[in-house]
Amino acid sequence: MEIPLQAQVECTDGVCGRSVCVLINPILNQVTCLVVKLDAFPNTEHIVPIIFLKETIVDTVRLSCSKAELEKMASFVKTEFVEEKVRDYAGYQGGASGMGPRYLMPYVTSDVSVQTLVDRLQIPPGELAVHRGTRVEALDGYVGRVDEFVINPDNSHITYLVMREGHLWGDKSVIIPLSAMDEVGDDTVFLNLDKHQIEALPTFPIHRHWS
Repeated sequence: MEIPLQAQVECTDGVCGRSVCVLINPILNQVTCLVVKLDAFPNTEHIVPIIFLKETIVDTVRLSCSKAELEKMASFVKTEFVEEKVRDYAGYQGGASGMGPRYLMPYVTSDVSVQTLVDRLQIPPGELAVHRGTRVEALDGYVGRVDEFVINPDNSHITYLVMREGHLWGDKSVIIPLSAMDEVGDDTVFLNLDKHQIEALPTFPIHRHWS
């Protein structure tokens, strides 16, 4: 089963949003969840366990839950207030006898607390979020970017990585077997192949309206 990213997502009662990224357990090489961004305002993103992934076609992901059920799933992005300490500067007032107060120079009076809104990704401990466009590195340098994953529907294990945008093959996708994936970092997938070995892997043309 392919998991296309930035593709249309359908619930049992209609189109609900788009696939944003997948959450991966890098130890098991297993996709655990799909993140879906809703079309309806305020366009919240929700973490959908892989068990709700019913099927995928060329550019559509179909879920086995309703829109209402999806909206009750955990949010991927959580906005919270973060308290920070900043220096408070004030002007010193003073002057000679018989003269009015005058500004001399700024000086530090104290530290004050301010609150800032910060968006945090709710990624489970030990897992990684991989977006469409995540960088792919071979042993001898950059080769392309993640397009989608192919998984075994029986156990959600990754079987292939589909890569695109490599300068070696033009507007095609390259099928990377699981055995070639050496490590998945926060923003990069590392392969144990060099560019010449990747160039020899199977390719196929891309025909998607959202490409």
